[in-house]
Amino acid sequence: MYKVLTIAGSDCSGGAGIQADIKTITAHGMYAMSAVTSLTAQNTTGVYGVFDTTSEFLEKQLECVFSDIMPDSVKIGMVSDKELIKVIAKKIKEYKVSNIVLDPVMVSTSGSKLLKDDAIDALQKELMPIADVITPNLDETAVLIGKKITNVEEMRKAAKELAEKYECSVLVKGGHLDEKATDILYDRGKYYEFTAERVYTENTHGTGCTLSSAIACNIAKGNNLCDSVENAKEYLTGALKYGLNLGKGNGPVNHCYRIDFK
Repeated sequence: MYKVLTIAGSDCSGGAGIQADIKTITAHGMYAMSAVTSLTAQNTTGVYGVFDTTSEFLEKQLECVFSDIMPDSVKIGMVSDKELIKVIAKKIKEYKVSNIVLDPVMVSTSGSKLLKDDAIDALQKELMPIADVITPNLDETAVLIGKKITNVEEMRKAAKELAEKYECSVLVKGGHLDEKATDILYDRGKYYEFTAERVYTENTHGTGCTLSSAIACNIAKGNNLCDSVENAKEYLTGALKYGLNLGKGNGPVNHCYRIDFK
C-alpha cells in the first residue's frame, strides 16, 4: 500500500484542498494521510474565511505521521502563514522526508487571496529549495518571477529560471492561456511539453490541488517525474470531462470518476 501525505488547508465544500487531495489519493488506490494547515469557509462561489492552525499543532500533526507511517510522497498545498511554512520545512528536514510535490497556492480558483504577503517570502526561502517539484500556475509563476506570462515560450523561460533558482524541477501550468492547455516541465536540464485537450467547463474548483496530488501519487509508486505529470494530467482531464455540476459557482471535478460504485 503506497502512502501519500497531504499538507494543506481544509475546504468544507469538498472540492479543493485536503478533501480534494484525499479523494485523489484514494482514487489512485493509495493510503491518504493529512496535516491540516488551515480551516477555510469556502464553497464554489468563493472563500469567506480562513482560520490557521497554530504552528505548534501543525508540528504535532507532522510528528505523528512521520514517526509512525512514513509517506512515500508528500504534497504541500495551501500554507498561508510563514510560521507554518517554517514548521513544515523543519520537520521534512528532521525526518529526511523525500518526494515532495509543492503546489504554491496563492489564489483560489474564484480569485480569493490565500497567502499572506510575508508568507510568500518564507515559501520561497524555506519550502521551494527542499521540494522535488513545484507546480505553479501562470498567476503564481508571475508572482515568483516578477513578470506576467503570456505564451508558451515565456513559460519555458520561467520554468528554467525557477528551477535554477530553487534547484528543483518546475511544472508551469498553462491552463489559463488562451491557446491549448499546455504545461511545461523543466526537469534536470530538459524541457517536456504536455498538451491536453482543453475541457470547456466552469467547474474547475480544486484543479490545481487535484493535479499536484495525482503527481504525488505517481511519484509514490516509483514513476519518473515526466510520466507522473503525464498520468496526472490524464487523470485530471477525465475528472473535468465527467461534467460534474454542483454548486452555484465554479463547481468541483469528479475525483472518483474511475471508480464504479454500482
